[in-house]
Amino acid sequence: MEQYTSLSSVQKDIKSGKLQLVELVNKYLERIEDKKHLNAFVEVYAAEARQQAVTVNEKILSGSGGKLAGMVVGIKDLICYQGHKVSAGSKIIENYTSIFSSTVVERLLAEDAIIIGRQNCDEFAMGGSNENSYYGAVKNDADNSKVPGGSSGGSAVAVQAGLCLASLGTDTGGSVRQPAAFCGVVGLKPTYGRVSRHGIIAYASSFDQVGPITHTVEDAALLMEVIAGPDDYDSTASQLPVPEYSQCLTLSEKKRIAYLPETLSSEGLDPEVKALTEQTIQRLLDEGHSVEPISFPYLDYVVPTYYILTMAEASSNLARYDGVHYGYRSPNAVDLETTYKKSRSEAFGAEVKRRILLGSFVLSAGHYDAFYGKAQRVRRLIREKTDEILENHDFILLPTTPGPAFGIGEKTDDPVTMYLADIFTVQASLAGIPAISLPLGKTNNNLPLGVQFIGKRFGEAELLAFSKYLLDVTKAH
Repeated sequence: MEQYTSLSSVQKDIKSGKLQLVELVNKYLERIEDKKHLNAFVEVYAAEARQQAVTVNEKILSGSGGKLAGMVVGIKDLICYQGHKVSAGSKIIENYTSIFSSTVVERLLAEDAIIIGRQNCDEFAMGGSNENSYYGAVKNDADNSKVPGGSSGGSAVAVQAGLCLASLGTDTGGSVRQPAAFCGVVGLKPTYGRVSRHGIIAYASSFDQVGPITHTVEDAALLMEVIAGPDDYDSTASQLPVPEYSQCLTLSEKKRIAYLPETLSSEGLDPEVKALTEQTIQRLLDEGHSVEPISFPYLDYVVPTYYILTMAEASSNLARYDGVHYGYRSPNAVDLETTYKKSRSEAFGAEVKRRILLGSFVLSAGHYDAFYGKAQRVRRLIREKTDEILENHDFILLPTTPGPAFGIGEKTDDPVTMYLADIFTVQASLAGIPAISLPLGKTNNNLPLGVQFIGKRFGEAELLAFSKYLLDVTKAH
C-alpha cells in the first residue's frame, strides 16, 4: 500500500474503491508496531480506530462524511479525550483518565477524523528534544541517534514516519514548529486565541496553542478550519469568525517579506541552516517578491523573557499536582507536608522541577519586579516591534532552528544551551501571532531543515496560502 501524504488522496482512493479505510488504519497500526523503537506513541487505540474506520468509510461512500473523513490523527499526550488516559508525559498523572474531551478533540470527531492514539511528549511540554518524557526519549526517523525536537516530538515523528496522516501538537515557545523542522514536516502555531485551550493540560497559559503537524499545507489548513473558533469553555478564545482556510490557498499577489539580519549573524547558527535561509530569500526575490532586511534589536532578550514568563506560569499551573487532589501520592508520606514534598519530588522529572523552582523564584516577593515584572514589560516591547514590522510587511522570514536535529543526550547536561535552541521560535510566541515551519531543505547528511514564516495576527489564511505557494515553487526547483 502506498504511503499517503494528503487527505485528498485518501478520500479519492476510498471513493474509487481502491482503498478501504480499515485497511489504511491497519497499515498505520502495522507501521506503529514496526517502528515501535521510535517511541512516538504512548498508547494506541487500535480496536476503536478500526471500528471508527468502518463507519467513516460508509459515510465517505454515501457522501455524508465530514471535512476530515478518512484522516487518521494522533494527539499529543496533553490533549484530553473522554474515557482515555492523558498524562502529559509525566509520572504524576500517569494513570489519569479524562472525564471529558477537549474542544479540539470534539471538533475532530464531529468531522469524522479517526484518532489512532496519544503521542509521546516532553513532560508537561517542557523541553525541546522529547528527552524529558516519563516514557523515555523519542527518536527521529531520519536518524535514530538524533532527537525529533520537542515538546511535540512524538507528534512530529508519527507524521514523518507514516504512523498517521496528521497530528495535533501544542506550541508554547516552538513546540510544534521546532519538531516539524527536525522531522521534515509542516508545523503551524496559530495566533494566540485562535484555537480553544479547553481540555489542554496547561504549561504556560498565556502562550499555549494547539497546532497541526502535517505533510501538506492543504491538510494543515483543513485541520485549522475545523479546530479554530470561539468556545464558551475558553474565555481567551477569539470570537472572530473562522475563514475557510482550505478554500483560501491561492496566492493573489506578490508579497513584502522582512528578514531579520540578526538571525543570520547569530552566534551558533549552523552554516547549512544559514545557506538554506539565504537560498529561500534569493528564491523569493527571483519570484518577484520584495524581501528586505529589517533590524530587530531584541533578539538577545527573547529567550530570557520567554523563560522567565513561562516558568512563572508553570509554577502556578503545576501547583495543583500536589499528591492530595488527584494523581501520584507518595507511599512514603506521613503527614500533609511530606505528602506535598515527597509526591512532587518523586513524580516530577528533573526539568519540570527546575522550571517550577525558577518560576517560584521569579514570582517571590523580593524578585517579582526585578524579573517577572520586567519580563512582562520586555514582552510588550517585543510584541510592539514585531507588529510594527508587520505593518509594512506581509511576513517575517527566519530560520526555525539554529541547526538540524542534534544527538540524543548531546544537550541534556546544559539546560541553557537547550533553551537557546528556541531563539528563533519564541518571538512569535511572545507576540501571540501565527508562525509556520516549512520543510524547505536538508543537510548534506540528509537531516531535514525548516524555514519559518511569521504572519500577522489572525492572518493564518494569508500565511497558509503563501506557504503552499512557496512549497510548490521549491518542489518545482
